[in-house]
Formats: sequence, structure tokens, C-alpha cells
Amino acid sequence: MLFKIGFLTINWTDLLDIAIVSFLFYRLYLIMRGTIAVQIFIGLIVIIAMSFFSRAANLPAMTWILRTLTDIWVVAFIILFQPELRRLLLIVGRNPIFSPLLKTSITETVDTVVEACEELSQKQIGALIVIMRTTGLRMIIETGVHMHALVSKPLILSIFNPKSPLHDGAIVIKDRFIEAARCTLPLSQHLQSEGFIMGMRHRSAIGVTEQSDAIVVVVSEETGIISVAEDGKLIRRLAGKELRAYLIERMRPQTQGAFSRLFKMSTAQEAEEI
Repeated sequence: MLFKIGFLTINWTDLLDIAIVSFLFYRLYLIMRGTIAVQIFIGLIVIIAMSFFSRAANLPAMTWILRTLTDIWVVAFIILFQPELRRLLLIVGRNPIFSPLLKTSITETVDTVVEACEELSQKQIGALIVIMRTTGLRMIIETGVHMHALVSKPLILSIFNPKSPLHDGAIVIKDRFIEAARCTLPLSQHLQSEGFIMGMRHRSAIGVTEQSDAIVVVVSEETGIISVAEDGKLIRRLAGKELRAYLIERMRPQTQGAFSRLFKMSTAQEAEEI
């Protein structure tokens, strides 16, 4: 026993329990702050506090009433706080501790990007998609319009629609979210890549990969050709399946699969022929 207050005995376990519960309630409040649900959340805290004091004061009738309300609130909590609970679980899931369990999120993001690029290519609509890895791109994100929206094919297509005010520039994707759109990327000093004269879009793609480990997918507005930029190099004329295989492989840290080895071998053979 650490100390005693009246009829309550407090030990270190009780303090730890109180600290954990207080932290959880505080984080829930921060998530719900600014929404209608915060008023319901405060009401729930009041009921729980009253239930605690009624038990401590040995008030059986009040305890029974509050216990009944608490049982009802369990169901009401799930129904009323469904959006907030989903948001909380998403925040917990994105924690680095659970990152090994989120392999599927990489596949989902890649599949969405590939599908969008295939349709943009068919319609010959230019696109510039930056996919973050370990290097932060805060300075680039700040040049655009902040979004933090879940990656989806309709959203990507609408952003790069020529009539959209956000189509001019790049989007930055981190995990499952589009962090910003209409971002300005640094231009590479190189004007050509293996004989290909690059425009502003391709130079921007290479420019950001020269300064970070990001992967950039480019869709040419003139030809509809899909390209990928990484480590200051440009790989052109990728079909949808090739693009997906490349992104899946390169988004896995510290891997060097068959696709990249094949690309390097073909590049070396071309260099020898030249």
C-alpha cells in the first residue's frame, strides 16, 4: 500500500491504472475534439465518475441505475462513435510498432496507383505521383495543397483532370494517404536520359529522386507512356503489370528482386553495345 485516503487504499498498481486510463481518455478526447461526439463523450465520463462515487459512497439504488446506464452506453458508444473509433484504429494501425503487420497496405496503395496510371495513360493525361519511403518530403508537401486523403483511383483521376485546379504539379503519397497535391518538385540538371530528351515533368521526377529515396511515377501527357524515376534514373515504357511488379518490389525495404536485377543487366548490355 502506497497511501490511504479515507476508505480508499492506493498502491503503485492503482496509480499506473489511473495513468493509463487517463491517457486513453485524453487521446480519445483529442481525436473527437471539434466534433459533435465530444459532447456525448463528456457525458459518458460524467456517468462513469458518478458510478464510481456512488459505489464508493455505498449508494445501492444509484449504483444500480448508473450500472444499467453504463451497460446501455457500451452499445451506444459503438454506434455513436463509429467514425471516431475507425479513426482511432487507423491511427493505432499506422504506428511503426505494427508496420510489419501492414504489408497489405503497400499492395493496396500500389494497386490503386497502377490502376489510375493505366487509365491516365489511355486518356493521355499527364500525371506526377511521388511515393514516399523513408526520406521525409515536408518541404515539398508544403509547396502544395494539404489533403491527407485516403488514396483512391477516383481521387487521383480527379486531381489530374486537366480541368482540375490541382492537376498542375505532383501529388505526394505516404502509406495509404495522399498528403498533398499540386506540389512543386526540384528540377534535375540533366536534360536527357539514355537519349530521351526530358520535359519538365520527367526532370521534376528525377530531381526529387536525386534528393530522396522516393519513387516517382510519371505519365506523359504527349504519349501516355508510363515511366518510373528512382535514384536519379528513369525507367520508361512500363506496362501496368511491370509497373506493379516494380513498385511492390521497391517498396519493400532492403530488397533487390528479379525486376531490378533484370533492369540493371539490360542497362549494362545496352552500355556495352554502345
